[in-house]
Amino acid sequence: MEIYGFELIKEQEIPEINSKVKLFRHMKTGAELLSVENDDENKVFGITLRTPPPDSTGLPHIMEHSVLCGSSKYPVKEPFVELMKGSQATFLNAFTYPDKTCYPVASQNLQDFYNLIDVYVDAVFHPLIPAETLQQEGWHYELDDPEQPVAYKGVVFNEMKGAYSSPESVLYREIQHSLFPDNAYGVDSGGDPRKIPDLKYEQFKRFHEKYYHPSNAFIYFYGDDDPDRRLELMDEYLQPYSRIEVESAIALQPSFGGPLRLQLPYAAGEDEEKKTYLTVNWMLGETCDPYETLALSILNHILIGTPASPLRKALIDSGLGEDIAGMGMELDLRQAVFSTGLKGIATEDAGKVEDLVRKTLEDLVVNGIDPEMIAASMNTVEFRLRERNTGSFPRGLALMLASLMTWLHGGDPFTPLAFEGPLQTIKSQLASGDRVFEGLMDRFLLRNPHQTILLLEPDPELEQRMEEEEKQRLQKVQSELSREELLELVEITRKLRERQERPDSPEALSTIPSLELSDLEKEVRKIPLEILEHGGDKILYHDLFTNGIVYLDLGFNLRRLPQEMLPYISLFGRALLEMGTETEDFVRLAIRIGQKT
Repeated sequence: MEIYGFELIKEQEIPEINSKVKLFRHMKTGAELLSVENDDENKVFGITLRTPPPDSTGLPHIMEHSVLCGSSKYPVKEPFVELMKGSQATFLNAFTYPDKTCYPVASQNLQDFYNLIDVYVDAVFHPLIPAETLQQEGWHYELDDPEQPVAYKGVVFNEMKGAYSSPESVLYREIQHSLFPDNAYGVDSGGDPRKIPDLKYEQFKRFHEKYYHPSNAFIYFYGDDDPDRRLELMDEYLQPYSRIEVESAIALQPSFGGPLRLQLPYAAGEDEEKKTYLTVNWMLGETCDPYETLALSILNHILIGTPASPLRKALIDSGLGEDIAGMGMELDLRQAVFSTGLKGIATEDAGKVEDLVRKTLEDLVVNGIDPEMIAASMNTVEFRLRERNTGSFPRGLALMLASLMTWLHGGDPFTPLAFEGPLQTIKSQLASGDRVFEGLMDRFLLRNPHQTILLLEPDPELEQRMEEEEKQRLQKVQSELSREELLELVEITRKLRERQERPDSPEALSTIPSLELSDLEKEVRKIPLEILEHGGDKILYHDLFTNGIVYLDLGFNLRRLPQEMLPYISLFGRALLEMGTETEDFVRLAIRIGQKT
């Protein structure tokens, strides 16, 4: 059946998210659209492109910045800034991942929602992206005087120099690269500052032409807006295009024959004693299996999710390092990753940390995991799935990112949203005595040859060497330029700065949509409230959909507490939960809290 140029592929009621979900394919372009229908007034739209980086020049990251610097219909320099002046957006941003680029927006106001969609779709498919945009957002040579040294400048270039100076950022990146040397995950989609200046404008343009096409698009709607209008609206945007073949699938990383060891430096200060990181890292299976993905999430919580978790506790109690290190369980890639270890260790203790990780896992497989620990982690993960507490993130956006775990790689986008089936399977297996998580550890960790051991050591001279390498590279460039070319570079620098400082014309600014007074809701939405009395105390009861979770907040009168004690209240609250009691140590207390709440 065709509806506004779309064919319905699948539909399903998903009680776990209190929604009806439909998957459509646009018949003319092949674009897929996931439509999540419910009564949530915080509406979400997102358009995601699969954008595998060809190298570490940061092409996906720079493109993400660049398409939001003006488009055919909205030719202003900073649509974000201008939109926010007349919008009620609850979310407005863009993300670059190792394999995809997402452009999500959210608003509770319907007209505002449509305005945001219009600006974003035009930005994605019809950006201006002249050479000056690459220079500004990516990189350029900056020169104010031919007698002065040339410098690299650019928004992403500067951002990634900061990222490459952070040891945690370096660690995460090197873990990923070590496990995926043969596919797109083996290069940096964000950009390596040493490689970003290799990016040419022709490559930049070709990247947009290749990947920013409806045939490579994953479109998402969520909330209480008209479901048919979603299709009608997107068909209008997509009609000018025809289907093309886009080679953007992420190749699977072939398995290693055995563990690999890597020893790498990171930039550090003079005090380098006990600042080494050691992580043991594994590539696991594909993330398309909902049972396996959920089971691995629970295993992650069992092993390192709380201070009482056996692997985390063994590492911390060893005294070999300051704190846990590694990515934990990473499920956003096509093939999952588990990584753990310690930071703040002495380099000579690296072998002890590695042995401790393996010995702890072996003990857990042989002797079994404490059933109460399993029950606590099961309850905690189930609670998180039911609650979907996304903080300041719109709930619909979190669900979009969850669906993309499978959808992006040709899987079913419904499976990450419908957790009840896999959860009940795991519960049944545990009830029948199956050693579910011991089996996962044995299969994916102890007997998995696709493993890397990464030693990241502080090098107080690394930053200086990198700065010197950059300086020499720039000196070589400058030495090969004639006087006329240097003057041309000065002129390019001047024009770029002038362009950046020039205000948008009134005509350009007038294109940005803004809300009228008539678009605003006249009534404040009221939360259901019933006031009850019990034992002389007042109870405020809110009858809302909470997916089977009961929320209880207790308020205590602190008027009698001396003012000088007030700063310690948050510490006292943590101590109650994390220090144990007269009858239970903190491990048993943490397990019991995990089981019951």
